[in-house]
Amino acid sequence: MRFWLARLAGVMANQMLMVAVAWHMYDITSSAWDLGLVGLFQFVPALLMTLPAGHLADRLHRGRIFAACMLLQAGVALLLVLATHGGFATRELILAISVVLGVVRAFQMPAQQALTPSLVAPQLLQGAIALSSSGMQFAIICGPALGGLLYVRGATTVYASALVLLLLAGGLTFLVRYQHRPSSLAANWGTVLAGFSFVWHRKVLLGAISLDLFAVLLGGATALLPIYARDILHTGPVALGLLRSAPAAGALLMSLLLMRWPLHRRVGHRLLAAVAVFGLATVVFGLSEHLWLSLLALLITGAADNISVVTRLTLVQMETPDEMRGRVSAVNSIFIGASNQLGEFESGATAAWFGPVASVVMGGIGTVLVAVAWLRLFPTLARRDRMV
Repeated sequence: MRFWLARLAGVMANQMLMVAVAWHMYDITSSAWDLGLVGLFQFVPALLMTLPAGHLADRLHRGRIFAACMLLQAGVALLLVLATHGGFATRELILAISVVLGVVRAFQMPAQQALTPSLVAPQLLQGAIALSSSGMQFAIICGPALGGLLYVRGATTVYASALVLLLLAGGLTFLVRYQHRPSSLAANWGTVLAGFSFVWHRKVLLGAISLDLFAVLLGGATALLPIYARDILHTGPVALGLLRSAPAAGALLMSLLLMRWPLHRRVGHRLLAAVAVFGLATVVFGLSEHLWLSLLALLITGAADNISVVTRLTLVQMETPDEMRGRVSAVNSIFIGASNQLGEFESGATAAWFGPVASVVMGGIGTVLVAVAWLRLFPTLARRDRMV
C-alpha cells in the first residue's frame, strides 16, 4: 500500500508538472513549435536510456531507484519554483529540464513495473496490477485538472505543490521493504539487450506487447481531440477537457471491475476481444457528431484498453523471472513510449492527408484488423487460458 500511495502521489505530481511546464513554455514563447520541443526533449533521452535503466533495475534495489527518481523530480520542481520566483525561467531552462525529466522517466518506468511482483503473492498479482492501474488513472484524471486550477494562482503554486507530492512519494518508497535478489550478470551489451531476446523467444510476451503497440499506434485519437472539439463537435475548451478525461475515466472504472472480478479463464481471447472493442469504439468516436456519443465512445476505449494493459502487464510479470524483470519491463516501456509518440504522429499525418474523421476511422479499423491478425500470428497467445 505504501508503494501504491507513492506511485499515486508521484504520477499526480508528474501530471501537474507536465501541464504547468507546457503552459509556462507557451507563456514565455507563444510558440507551438516550442511546445512540441518539450515533448521531444523528454522522449529522445527516455528512448536512449531505457535499456541501460532496465539493466540497473535488475542489479540495484528497485525501490531505491524509484525513490531516487521521485527526489530528482522534486529537485526539478524546486528549481522551477526558484526560477519562476527569481525571474530566470527561460525557454532554454525549460528545455534542459525536459531532458532531465526524460532521463528520470527512463529509470522510473522499469523499476516501478518490476517492483510490483516482489511485493505481492503471484495469485494476487492481477488484482494488484488492476489496483495500481486504478490509482494511476485517478492521478491522470485529477493531476492535470488540479494543475490547471492551481495555475490560476501562478506557475509557482503548481511547482510547489508538485514538490510536496514528490517528496511524499520519495519518502513513502524508502519505507517499502522487499527481498531484493540482484542479477549476478556483468554489464555488457549482451545482458543489456537480454530483455529483447527474452521477449522475442517467448511468443506470448511478444504477441501481447506488440498487440498493444499496434493498437495504440493505429487507434489513438488523443492528438486530434482539439480538432474534434472545435470543428466537428462545435464545442469549447471545457468539452475538450471532458474528452481528454473520458478514456481515463473508463480505464478507472474497468480497473475497479477487474479488482472485483479478475480474469481467470480464456485470457488470450478476452485480450484480443478487448483490443477489437477498442478499435470499434474508436470508429464510433471518429464518426460521431454528438458530444455525448463521443464521450461514451472514448469511455469505452479507455475501459477496453485497460483490460489490455492489466492483462499484458500481468502476463509479462508472471512469465518473466525476477532477475530479468527490469530489462523486460524496459522493453515494454520502449514499446509503450513508441506507440504513444508515433501514434500521435500517425494521427496528425493521416489527418493532414485524409482529414481527421478518415484518420480516426481508418485507425480504428486497422486496430480491429490487428486483433484478427494476431489470432493467426500468435496462436499461443490466443489460446492462453489462464494468467499463470
